[in-house]
Amino acid sequence: MADDSSSSAPLLGSSTDRPQSKHSHHSDESHENTPLLSRSSDTPRYDGSEDQAQERVHSPAATSLRSIQQNGHGSLETAKGGRRWPTVVAVGVLGALVIAIIIGAFFAPAIVEEYAKEALVIEPTNLSIAALTANGVSARIQANFRMDASRVKNKHVRNIGRFGTWIAREVESRDSNVAVYLPEYGNILIGTASVSRVVVDIRNGHTTPIDFISDLVAGDVEGIRQVANDWLEGRLDTVRILGKADVGLKSGLISLGTQSISESLVFEGSNLPAIPKYKITRLNFQEVPVSPGGRRGMGADVSLSLMNSYPVKFTIPSLEFDILVPNCGIHDPYIRLAEATTSTIEVEPSSEVDVDVRGIVRELSQPLIKNCPDSRSSPLDLLLEDYIHGNDTTLFVRGSSTPKGDTPQWITQIISSVTVPVPFPGHTFDNVIKNFSLTNTHFSLPDPLADPDTDEANPQISGQIVVTASLPKEMNFGINVTRVCANATVFYKGDELGVLNLHKWQKAESERIEPKDGESAAIRIRSQIRNAPLVITDDNVFSDVIQELLFGGNTILLKIEALVDVEVATVLGKLAIKHMPANGIVPVKPISTGAGFNNLKPKVGGLRVLSTSKTSLNFEAQVNFTNPTDYTAQIPFINIHVLQNGSVIGDATIQNITVEKGNNTNVLVQATWDPTKFGGKKGQKIGRELLSQYISGFNTTLIFRTHIDSIPFQPRIGEALSKFKVEIPTPRLSTPGKGKDGDKPHFIDDAIFHLFSSTAEFTLLSPLQYSTIYIENINATAFYNHTDPIGKINYDLPFKVPPGASQTPRLPVDWSFDSVGYEKIREALGGSLKLDAKGIVGVRLGHWTETVWYVGSGIGASVAI
Repeated sequence: MADDSSSSAPLLGSSTDRPQSKHSHHSDESHENTPLLSRSSDTPRYDGSEDQAQERVHSPAATSLRSIQQNGHGSLETAKGGRRWPTVVAVGVLGALVIAIIIGAFFAPAIVEEYAKEALVIEPTNLSIAALTANGVSARIQANFRMDASRVKNKHVRNIGRFGTWIAREVESRDSNVAVYLPEYGNILIGTASVSRVVVDIRNGHTTPIDFISDLVAGDVEGIRQVANDWLEGRLDTVRILGKADVGLKSGLISLGTQSISESLVFEGSNLPAIPKYKITRLNFQEVPVSPGGRRGMGADVSLSLMNSYPVKFTIPSLEFDILVPNCGIHDPYIRLAEATTSTIEVEPSSEVDVDVRGIVRELSQPLIKNCPDSRSSPLDLLLEDYIHGNDTTLFVRGSSTPKGDTPQWITQIISSVTVPVPFPGHTFDNVIKNFSLTNTHFSLPDPLADPDTDEANPQISGQIVVTASLPKEMNFGINVTRVCANATVFYKGDELGVLNLHKWQKAESERIEPKDGESAAIRIRSQIRNAPLVITDDNVFSDVIQELLFGGNTILLKIEALVDVEVATVLGKLAIKHMPANGIVPVKPISTGAGFNNLKPKVGGLRVLSTSKTSLNFEAQVNFTNPTDYTAQIPFINIHVLQNGSVIGDATIQNITVEKGNNTNVLVQATWDPTKFGGKKGQKIGRELLSQYISGFNTTLIFRTHIDSIPFQPRIGEALSKFKVEIPTPRLSTPGKGKDGDKPHFIDDAIFHLFSSTAEFTLLSPLQYSTIYIENINATAFYNHTDPIGKINYDLPFKVPPGASQTPRLPVDWSFDSVGYEKIREALGGSLKLDAKGIVGVRLGHWTETVWYVGSGIGASVAI
């Protein structure tokens, strides 16, 4: 009789042409990191593509069971739960029974026992489950029995065994019951099996087919649950099964009495049972009714395919399961997401098994959608985030505690007490964005009163985002996008420009686009974003973009890569899908068409002097201009330097204005004229020259350029923009009168020359509506036909020029009597003629004084006595 504690060799030998199983030992690993229902990297996806997720570490149980599955040893598995204990019990007990028969038949039991253990070969040929009973299953067991003396190592044992079995020829056992225990788990009873009468030929090399029906009854369900959980969590490296039976034996007409049999089998490493690999062949989500009142939920139809590589046949009834998802913490209880029902499964020997599962999500519970502590994500958010990034997520399956139909209670007890982790393949959403556009763009410069590091302290963009995205073929239910937010990185020619932060929820609306010509369905999402901050991360790239927009004259393409949070309204209510990857190309039209900024056409009116100093004028004006672009802008504050010939001569400040498309009128601008302060003596000289040219009607231009302090809290932007100079024709000051030369300023409207008193009076037109200019001195010459002098005026007594049109005092004229010009004056007595003038004029406005030159032509002059 074998010692049940010392025997570790499996009773089930193999044929001589079949290699022995190799045992392997594994160290314990944390079950949180080792999903048991592991899917190898070569498992096909349900969409037909190869699984590209990172290979996971398998638990010891899964690794061991996979090995035994590949080697073809052990008993046969079911599609549910993967436990093949009925087969192990039946075949193991059969082997123990035969050994007992042989031992009881001879006078040298020790030698025969050794011979039987080594020579015995049992090859299972078929196992089928005839029926499920209230306490277990009724199984038909078929196998081939033979004795192979060549397997016995000891020559003497081999010879004695062959001789003894040749004499006995065959042994018969009566009906018996076998009980199977787990010694390492407190000898819990895992099941009993009934074994009917068996007659076997025990002669060497003779094969006896065995075919009998056995009733397998489940034992301690709680004990089975404990073993199953240890196996699933990777804590089961070795398992020893002990079988006990009292068997009545006889050989021919000789009764051998009742023999007490006790035999153990040890499974370790690769010999432990394995859960078969599976693949998802179909996945479909749709709305389904969940109550008679018309309430609807979300349904999922899943088809699985797995291979039964063993000669086992049985039928699995329809079963119900709870689908669970991980909670916030690893020690928190799982959260119920859905309920699932399997169809009746027909398992054929050595064939592919198809399993159809119907799942229903009736509602989203509060623990599922509530944010985790110290987090902005809920358990559902975390699950969806893994799924849409293509990562394998882990769901947990637990049998329902409520049996369905005629499902035996013992099956319900087992499956409801075991929770199995099931890897679920992710579905990457890369490249689902078909089109991405930004229209009706509105730019806002930083607010000077904003706190640093706030949204308002950065440039902001508003506009309408239109996104067209493909919908996965599995999604066959209505969704409506109600809000979006995103964190987008903007690239130009492959280099990062900045980050567009849409961290605030923006309202959105969507519409489904039905598929055409075999394409998948799509969804078009529109969202009006407002004041999204743009953080510039690379000044050089920003400079390149501005250069193209200002001077390139062509549309530029910006690439946007974003992680988008989408709030969708579904039949289950509103839920947020976070961190969904999206990318697209945004065309940006140029600010300038390539012809410079002449089409701005600025005009200045309402000029008001605010303050003066010895070298400066501080004033404000109302400016009219045309915005030729498709963009609008909000400018809280910006200060720009005004340059001439490379020297700063002043600055201009704009506050709290909105630049609209097309004509913009009465835009208030504050400016400072102070060439001496900004540019020193050189600047003073350049400023004087510019002012003289301007009042003389020459075509002049001003250059505007930003500087490091142009935009509050954004020195990098101001400095980056300072690389570009915007040249604009000097705005004309409107005057009360207008001559034939159109927009040229005419500060001298007309003149009256008095021949008898040798004096002249001039009508002056001042562009200032609120301030009085003082002429400190004049040294000028009047010409006829540009070259013929008429006379000179040299006057050093100040007189004022009030706003609008005014008359100068009579200024003394020193006639050029011998010139042609004087003769023309005399000839025009009582009439008029056109004259030219050149001179040096000293002017004063408040505390500011300047000496300028003036050149005028086509001045209408009347001649009186």
